[in-house]
Amino acid sequence: MKTSGFAMLSSLVVVVVVVVSVTTTSYSAEDAFIKCIENNSKLFNGGVFLLQTPSSPSFSSSLQTYIRNLRFNQSTAPKPTFILTPSHVSHIQTSIICAKSHRLQIKLRSGGHDFEGLSYVSDSPNFFILDMFNLRSVNVTLEDESAWVEAGATLGEVFYGIAGISNTHAFPAGVCPTVGVGGHVSSGGYGNLMRKFGLSVDNVVDAKIVDVKGRILDRKSMGEDLFWAITGGGGSSFGVVLSYKIKLVRVPNRVTVFSIFRTYDENFTHLIHRYQKVAADELPEKLFIRLILDVANGKNRARFVALFLGNSENLLSLMNRRFPELGLKQKDCIKIRWIESVLFWADFPTGTPITALLSRVPQVLAHFKRKSDYLKKPIPKSGLEFIFKKMVELKTPLLTFNPYGGRMAEIPPEAKPFPHRGGNIAKIQYAANWDEKGIEAANYYINLTRMLYEYMTPYVSVNPREAFLCYRDLDIGTNRNGGGNGSYYSEDAAVYGVKYFMDNFKRLVKIKTKFDPDNFFRDEQSIPSVRPEDEIKI
Repeated sequence: MKTSGFAMLSSLVVVVVVVVSVTTTSYSAEDAFIKCIENNSKLFNGGVFLLQTPSSPSFSSSLQTYIRNLRFNQSTAPKPTFILTPSHVSHIQTSIICAKSHRLQIKLRSGGHDFEGLSYVSDSPNFFILDMFNLRSVNVTLEDESAWVEAGATLGEVFYGIAGISNTHAFPAGVCPTVGVGGHVSSGGYGNLMRKFGLSVDNVVDAKIVDVKGRILDRKSMGEDLFWAITGGGGSSFGVVLSYKIKLVRVPNRVTVFSIFRTYDENFTHLIHRYQKVAADELPEKLFIRLILDVANGKNRARFVALFLGNSENLLSLMNRRFPELGLKQKDCIKIRWIESVLFWADFPTGTPITALLSRVPQVLAHFKRKSDYLKKPIPKSGLEFIFKKMVELKTPLLTFNPYGGRMAEIPPEAKPFPHRGGNIAKIQYAANWDEKGIEAANYYINLTRMLYEYMTPYVSVNPREAFLCYRDLDIGTNRNGGGNGSYYSEDAAVYGVKYFMDNFKRLVKIKTKFDPDNFFRDEQSIPSVRPEDEIKI
């Protein structure tokens, strides 16, 4: 059997528990939790289990290492009571047991890319981080074209592991290699292969999770309801996802990519209007063209970035027939291996070795805000002109259009918790990045992003105004009791729940109530449990 695997941390036979106690004058819940961990260490089956408190010299660096949004890396951001770094599943089981006993909230962090920082900040004063980065093995089996990947692995590590044994296999996932598998896959996961193969969760065949009772469950033992929920409904609402078994997809030995810019002086409005017509409905599913709109030197600009599962000759012929307005030329096309296209899409310099995918340090760190929308019908030219004008006024926020159609339009909306399938032209991301520190600067740029979002209101989905879970956005609603202990379903949760999951939200709440009736696994936008006396109002 041809199998390739790598693990970033070898399991140790000797158990080592590192505890740095908090200096306090009274015995606290935190002290009791630490004592509980010590008392239950006999359950450990190996590996190093590191527990760090704020008095530990390495606490700040451990906290900051996986903070990907710098607006949460400041003194005013809520800090965890401690950080736990497991290297064995038994450490996770013990953490759940002790957290339940001492009424502490768990925040799960695999890659730290949650746009609103919900994997490492909380409204609750009594929370800790369960840092999953040591659990990051990737084991690829070519015979059945699958791989088991642990939640703490990054997408870059997954792609690298696949490329290690095959140039003609891939996995449909995001284009940022430092994103963690746990959050990305459990929330849906998408990338430039989705028009051909669907989302990441459309290509997951098994999973392992530690539930609220501390049990290790796979797909068979957890049942189809829970498996459905953690493949698109956000795994952290239901337990601690350990790993996913993913189905690999076949790609050509060589693919074609391009990245070209167009400015407002180049028949801009007609070009963008035409893009909306062709990107999802007229181009074949093996071609994915992302559109990024921004402002450069005071003028509107567009960037078209593409992946084509074929050669440049076929691509040029296709584009000349279906989308000649773009004016694609042979010199724009680059023929490379699929794994090299990952580097291209992540904006690495030409010639960067694929080992760069193993780096866990993002190329750029910034303060940022993200929002999302769904485009159901083309924005008219008058509407585009209005948006272009407003973007010039706002200067900073940009819009990214990710085309749907193809396989995405074929999968029923109830197949996974992710419901945004047929009828969508594109998913839109709003993005603002800034370097200035402080709350005043953050409020300024966040407001710019919100203004652009409001300007787009007439042109996007309505009732509900849909949103993408992977693009976490607290503006669309929060469960005001999300940080508190034992909080349950409220109509607040339905506000964001329906936007993310539409008709699937009600089923998610029922599954949550069955498997986590006391709402132990929770955050500000988690799936809530329902008390027997309440009913779900959507």
